[in-house]
Amino acid sequence: MTDLLISDAAALRALPRPGAGTGPRAVVMTMGALHEGHATLIREARRIAGADVQVVVTVFVNPLQFGPHEDLDRYPRTLDADLALAEEAGADAVFAPSVAEVYPGGEPEVRVTAGAMGGRLEGAHRPGHFDGVLTVVAKLLHLTAPDTALFGQKDAQQLALIRRMARDLNFPVEIVGVPTVREGDGLALSSRNRYLSAADRASALALSRALRAGLEAAPQGPEAVRRAARAVLDAAAAAEPPVVLDYLALVDPADFTEAAGDHTGEAILAVAARVGTTRLIDNMPITFGTKERQ
Repeated sequence: MTDLLISDAAALRALPRPGAGTGPRAVVMTMGALHEGHATLIREARRIAGADVQVVVTVFVNPLQFGPHEDLDRYPRTLDADLALAEEAGADAVFAPSVAEVYPGGEPEVRVTAGAMGGRLEGAHRPGHFDGVLTVVAKLLHLTAPDTALFGQKDAQQLALIRRMARDLNFPVEIVGVPTVREGDGLALSSRNRYLSAADRASALALSRALRAGLEAAPQGPEAVRRAARAVLDAAAAAEPPVVLDYLALVDPADFTEAAGDHTGEAILAVAARVGTTRLIDNMPITFGTKERQ
């Protein structure tokens, strides 16, 4: 199992690719504390790129994306378990660098900025978060040099920004989104679910219920989606423990602005809330039919 582990960039560069050194490489970027959602990304990397693809998983808790009052020190570090899960899911290597390896000059002066889209929803509640995300993703794309990079759709705004960065900055990589993996009760898989008590978890299920209610209301249009989801979350605010809402938004996936009342095509219903001491996010893609011509 330890044969998978690579901790420095020089060893990663020396890692031979399949097919006489010219075969494809796919990367799955994580902050560790791997779960079945990550395993799905690893398996999907091999499926879409073919049997000869080399799958590299990165494990790095990025300090740049944590705010001053967020849980950097509390974030779980479970490298041995991560290596076991990555190996079982089919990874060929796990790149788990130190902070000094990723940021050799200390906290970087030059960073990738997320622009206007990065200041909405998650960005509004976590200022600077997406600048930190995009900076480390850019660095890890350079270090791993993949042909394909896979990210979960649970972090929909992050995925949209990474796609925009790759396009705007001409990264020679295909960015692939993989649908959210859920537990049997509907809760989206997250490394932070481990912080939920039994009572917290029961309350947290309101997030996925709200998204499903919104999806069911989609034939009636965007405003009906918002009303249906909001009704579930309003009820959950009176639960014990309560669901404390940060935001509920129905947005255009192109720029994460609010979808208009006559919006057609793809949209994302996104929610973020706190249950106990744990902050959770989730989302649901929704497609609205085209308007009939008069």
